[in-house]
Amino acid sequence: MSKKSIKSSGNNRGKVVIIGAGGVGGVVAHKVAQAAEHFPEVVLASRTLSKCQAIAKQLPRAIRTAAIDADNVPALTKFLKKEKPFLVINVALPYQDLPIMDACLAAGVHYLDTANYEPPNIAKFEYKWQWAYQEKFQKAGLMALLGSGFDPGVTNVFCAYAQKKLFDRIEQIDILDANAGDHGLPFATNFNPEINLREVSARGRYFEHGEWVETEPLSWSRTFDFPAIGPKKCFLLYHEELESLAKFIPGVKRLRFWMTFSDNYMNHMRALQNVGMLGIAPVEHQGHSIIPIQFLKTLLPDPASLGPRTKGKTNIGCLVEGTKNGKKRRAYIYNVCDHQECFREVQSQAISYTTGVPAVVGAIMMVTGQWLKPGVWNMEQLDPEPFLTELARRGLPWQVMEMPVE
Repeated sequence: MSKKSIKSSGNNRGKVVIIGAGGVGGVVAHKVAQAAEHFPEVVLASRTLSKCQAIAKQLPRAIRTAAIDADNVPALTKFLKKEKPFLVINVALPYQDLPIMDACLAAGVHYLDTANYEPPNIAKFEYKWQWAYQEKFQKAGLMALLGSGFDPGVTNVFCAYAQKKLFDRIEQIDILDANAGDHGLPFATNFNPEINLREVSARGRYFEHGEWVETEPLSWSRTFDFPAIGPKKCFLLYHEELESLAKFIPGVKRLRFWMTFSDNYMNHMRALQNVGMLGIAPVEHQGHSIIPIQFLKTLLPDPASLGPRTKGKTNIGCLVEGTKNGKKRRAYIYNVCDHQECFREVQSQAISYTTGVPAVVGAIMMVTGQWLKPGVWNMEQLDPEPFLTELARRGLPWQVMEMPVE
């Protein structure tokens, strides 16, 4: 097979296997079920079959469910060879990205995920492990689409759109993620607690003038006036899309990522960190080896359960600065999402919705052939316009707001 040829889809072009039945998996299943014109056959699989079955009962049409251990490459390969899907939509844990990619290669199936691989024993975002699969997917005539969530994902596409349509040269990008939702609980995370707390408690990092600069965790903050939400304090974090944007947005001088947190969240997280509950190394407890952050995860509310009680909105976007026609320009490209509206549609809060919808839009790009070429691809490397058109159609409208040049 030529390196430039894509694997033939046969008669299974619209068949997808969704791996993962958490909050995001539920949204993906709902949105795929709504798009029968693109996905006539759907299988929802996870380690816990009962979770898949519970989601399947909510859907407007029948889908199949299955139990599968995504860490078991031989078993997953056998499962995929039997099912023969066109595409796997991976919304399992980031630790499972590489085993699922291995199984897709072995079974001849295209691949999509929403977050980059993280080793279980190192709290670190890095694309090097997945980028190393480039030649394997290219030679197999298969596509792997990385980070087709919101951030990463839509934020990358916003940057590609800014590069294509709004700017001649981009100098600076600030990604801003605000959640003004209120679930009324003393402490809970809006997505997987283990991943969320590892991400937030890690050292900050940003890109400037060709180098990476580190900061102490949550030591930098700024206030931004978010449309539909208002002024919010947000904190500098490191986030995975910065790495790919630094590579694929030519000439960018500075890249940063900011996220809002309530005082209540910050106080609880710091207290948990101070007593060691965010630790990822095993500790002995009454003759048993446990990992503190995994034990904490069992005590915290399941993010999928927050939908009925969460009120308010999210605002996620990219503040882009550069030049157009020789003049300085500054623009904010963003989406506003309402928690209660999301729950009415797919029985989920907006954090899962804003991740799950872009996963389905990325899948539509692949099954329709608009984004389909061998190799491993980040979102900003592909044409942003068909994706953004479909994104608005599927429930996440976006806007461009001109900002005063500073």
